[in-house]
Amino acid sequence: MRTNKNTSAAALAGIFTVLLTAFVITVLSVGREVLIPLALAVMLTFLLSPLVARMERFIGRIAAVLLVVAMLFGLIGGTGWLLTRQIIDLAAKLPDYQANIDSKLRTIRIPTGGALGRFTHSVDELQKQLPTSAEPPPGSTEPTPVTAERSARMPPTVQQPMPVRIVESQSRLPQLLQSAATGVLGPLGTAGLVLLLVIFMLFKREDLRGRMIRLIGQGRISATTRAMDDAGTRVARYLSMQFLVNVAFGISIAIGLYFIGVPNALLWGAFAALMRFIPYVGAWIAAAVPLLLSLAVSTSWLAPLLVLALFIALELINANVLEPWLYGASTGVSSMALIVAAVFWTWLWGPVGLLLSTPLTVCLAVMGRHVPKLQFLSVLLSEEQALAPHEEIYYRLLRLGLAEGSDLAETFLKTNSLTALYDSVLIPTITLVETDAQREQLDSEQRTAIHQHIHDMVEDLGSMPAKKSELEADKTVAQHTAVPLTAPTCSVLCVPARASRDELAGAMLTQLLRQQGFHAENTAASLSPADMIEQAAKGKFEAICISVVAPSTHIHARFICGRMRAALPHIKIVVGVWGATENMVETGERLRSSGADEVVVSLAEAVVQLAKFSVVITDEAIPAPIPANEEERMTELAALNILDTLPEDAFDRITAKAAKIFEVPIAMVSFIERDRQWIKSATGLPPDLEEARATSRSESVCG
Repeated sequence: MRTNKNTSAAALAGIFTVLLTAFVITVLSVGREVLIPLALAVMLTFLLSPLVARMERFIGRIAAVLLVVAMLFGLIGGTGWLLTRQIIDLAAKLPDYQANIDSKLRTIRIPTGGALGRFTHSVDELQKQLPTSAEPPPGSTEPTPVTAERSARMPPTVQQPMPVRIVESQSRLPQLLQSAATGVLGPLGTAGLVLLLVIFMLFKREDLRGRMIRLIGQGRISATTRAMDDAGTRVARYLSMQFLVNVAFGISIAIGLYFIGVPNALLWGAFAALMRFIPYVGAWIAAAVPLLLSLAVSTSWLAPLLVLALFIALELINANVLEPWLYGASTGVSSMALIVAAVFWTWLWGPVGLLLSTPLTVCLAVMGRHVPKLQFLSVLLSEEQALAPHEEIYYRLLRLGLAEGSDLAETFLKTNSLTALYDSVLIPTITLVETDAQREQLDSEQRTAIHQHIHDMVEDLGSMPAKKSELEADKTVAQHTAVPLTAPTCSVLCVPARASRDELAGAMLTQLLRQQGFHAENTAASLSPADMIEQAAKGKFEAICISVVAPSTHIHARFICGRMRAALPHIKIVVGVWGATENMVETGERLRSSGADEVVVSLAEAVVQLAKFSVVITDEAIPAPIPANEEERMTELAALNILDTLPEDAFDRITAKAAKIFEVPIAMVSFIERDRQWIKSATGLPPDLEEARATSRSESVCG
């Protein structure tokens, strides 16, 4: 019953989403006359806000807003006047280029040979065979025209009077004036509305921001603030950087066209800068007119080719060098989403929609990232990977088999270590498999097959040569331990807590331990706890790691841990609750109360912890290496004359303070001679060693 209710609720939610989407699109289409100026004003406000904020520190907000808006529209007006002058000049020069155009058209001839020539010839022959309007078809009843000779033979007839109607001619001037006024006043009215909205938005930007937070937030002020900051930052950065890139593009085009010899180069440079605000197609629209003009003014084909090469080269540089560098972290929207959005907004709002498509899509993607109910927008529009690595490898293993999963694992290893692959990808994949199996969304055959694929993948990866420092994959863990990778190792037995999933994780840990020089073995999940204890005792293992992969829980690990601790009281026990994040403090306390020495959540952390245990377990100390400057060091040490002298209070204060600061039981100040270690001051040493105040250098851990 609960499943049916959930299904019905999901269906109703889907219907509601479809209806809401249709309603929003209808509102956007019907209200375009109001929404387009509003969207343009918001975009300009984003673009001008940083400049206004800087200027109002010196001249106040009112003067800053008016000055910035006057500069913007003055720039637009000046550019329009300049472009108009350029267009008039171009129109006056066009008749001079008629000869070049005619000569180029004569050089473009369709070849007489080949398939195209034969097709053209066939079309011409068909046109000749078709009847023309001057020749009436056979059987036509159209009367024969009356000639002078025929008129003489015809009997005289009474001619009918021709009706004449006097119609007053109506002037079309009012209609023309009305059409012109509509074409001019419409854009002027939109521009005036945009100007008014921009001024008031710049004046009241904090007030508008607060009202939006209260309207949208409704108790989620922090989330709404983050969303607005994210959207504002992304859109403002995108618009400002796009403005700089497009201006640089237009200047470069103008300079290039000037040297190529295309007239009115300044006009086409400004036109290219404006057109490039239109995503994807703007630059090529801007290239069309200069290209056609170069065909007209040039006596050869060199100038058109240079114009085309100029646009292609600059567009490639902008798209692949300048934009990624200046935009930094991109808009956060995938390229495919931007293309689809450009088509959608162009269909909805025309050319203005194409201009606004990227900022609007960025805002939608940000809303999807911060509003839970709109998360589908983030999935559809975001440039982030749709599936996490462990979800992707699960999908490939489920649908495509081992080969595809291995390919994805090898791709992951190009930028990550084997430890990261196991911790971040394969163990979460096992958890997904087990979760779906519990929900009965995966049958036993599929579950077994995926387990076998993962087992085979681990074996294949183990046969690959290890990287120089696999442990560095988890640098956050490694930097908190002073144990080097060359520390003494111990023998470790990996024990599954309950099932084959735990055994798989144990196989991964066994492989990583062997790469670090440990003697490690993995126990089968089919063994009973008694058999596992017997194996640990017979193998004389020094440490045991109990492997727990969800849905196995710490309860199963506590049972095994208690049995191990009772039978093997001197052995070190580490429990790995792989990938766990919740209630780890409480879980760790319960596991330690059952006999565990340490509790870890990742394979990297387990390797580090076992390396720490190895130092304690190892009976034989590793002598420190002899430094390269040994003789020089010995000379300086002898000159100090402090080896065989009475204790000094200064050294005692140092050791006491060091033990307190670092919270360690032992601290000492010692000097290493050629054959002996002299202890000048110590805290926490055994009494016999503290009284002797010296020991053999071969037994020293300091050098």
